[in-house]
Amino acid sequence: MALCGAAAAAVAAALPCEVIVHIFSFLSPWDRLRASSVCSKWRECLFYPSLWPELRLRLRGSAAERCRLDFLMKKCGSFVRELRVEFESGGSESSAAVAGLGGGGGGGGLDTLKTYMEEVVCVLRSVRGNRNLQKLSVFGDIYLQEQEEKQSHEIQQLIEEVLGNSKHLKWLSLGFMLEVVTPTTLAALPQSSANCIEHLSLLDTHFINKSPVIEAVELERFLNLRSLALDFCDFTAEVTRVLANSNHVPLHRLSLVIHHLSMSNIHVLDNMPQDADWKVLTRHCANLHVYIMAFNVRNDILLRILKPSIPLERIHFDSSTNGVSGAVVDLISRQYDKSLTHFLLIKDVEQGINGFPDLSHNRNEDPLVLLAWKCTKLSHLSIHGYAVWAHNLIAIARLRGPELQVLEVTEESINFDEDAMADLDGDPVHNLIEEVSLGLGKRWHPVMKNEILYVFSETTRYFYKEMQRFSEGI
Repeated sequence: MALCGAAAAAVAAALPCEVIVHIFSFLSPWDRLRASSVCSKWRECLFYPSLWPELRLRLRGSAAERCRLDFLMKKCGSFVRELRVEFESGGSESSAAVAGLGGGGGGGGLDTLKTYMEEVVCVLRSVRGNRNLQKLSVFGDIYLQEQEEKQSHEIQQLIEEVLGNSKHLKWLSLGFMLEVVTPTTLAALPQSSANCIEHLSLLDTHFINKSPVIEAVELERFLNLRSLALDFCDFTAEVTRVLANSNHVPLHRLSLVIHHLSMSNIHVLDNMPQDADWKVLTRHCANLHVYIMAFNVRNDILLRILKPSIPLERIHFDSSTNGVSGAVVDLISRQYDKSLTHFLLIKDVEQGINGFPDLSHNRNEDPLVLLAWKCTKLSHLSIHGYAVWAHNLIAIARLRGPELQVLEVTEESINFDEDAMADLDGDPVHNLIEEVSLGLGKRWHPVMKNEILYVFSETTRYFYKEMQRFSEGI
């Protein structure tokens, strides 16, 4: 007979703490909170440090969640080992705040942003004295209004306190938060702590009167750095020389964001690494893999940036204005045929009267087919906003076969050439699906844009998460 009421509570209270903690380890954080209401003993076991080595928070700028966040951080902040904080900009109000379009006069967007800033302050206050913190990741694609200047300054100070008190921090990732990362942020790290850092990520796509968040001389302190993510404007030739120094352990992962706003500074290209600099770096870092994300960057600039000696593994083009040319795709096919594994080509604009732009001058000489043929390690290909001819898509599937693990092409990007598909009877769409599926060795279908909306609507978030996975893959 099942126990109930007082008898059940007595049995639950009689369990050893080790057993209760083991039970909690199988539950989600919120199920643990509910289970802890069984009795006072279970409540005492809720915040055993072994249960909370890692904490991942998605802040929504919600005042209703503030009390729960305060409670959680008050209990966990002092002993959590890995902390990841992310601002979730899903709602319309949040989106307005993210875009910096909340307007004056205390609109909903500004209220959401203010609440979010308060949440960030709450989280950072709780961990500023945590000397056992090993991983800290803070991401928020936000533009701070003048009204948030005081909170922004407080966040800057709190981050510096966290860094100043850290003893075992190995992973530091601060992304896309305007004015939160400053040129003095890393100076707060003691030398002993700088020696512990293995991953460093300092990213910001807002380039308004922006000065470098890190100088080459500052990187000289990070002798054990294995993974680095920076804005391209901060990755200078001098930085490559520092990283190639024999005092540094070899770098394994490098992620770079190239933004058209940063390229508006004429001095950026003057300071960028040349092919000789990349050769020196790769000699010291023989296992280096590079991930590049380019936002609205002109083709002539891309052709100057993409040096032959870059060990490029992943490249993601995202644009709402400037489209990538066939010449850039051809260059990538020639220079990175032995290293490229991921190629994402996104142009998020409405389809015009003449359709999406075509990379080729001749629909039978598609640069994407050449890419699939030349790049023998290509395993991920995503295309939207550029014309892809159905017969060329079939050719890509046949060339790469099962080695092409991901082939994402939006339905609206696919064009059909009746002459090229004349050998196949029946419905053209059905034939395309069958032929591509046969080539890949698995079932395939074109995707609707809303099926992979995350890539289009939250590009910086997509890159940030992919960069994290890329860096963790050492």
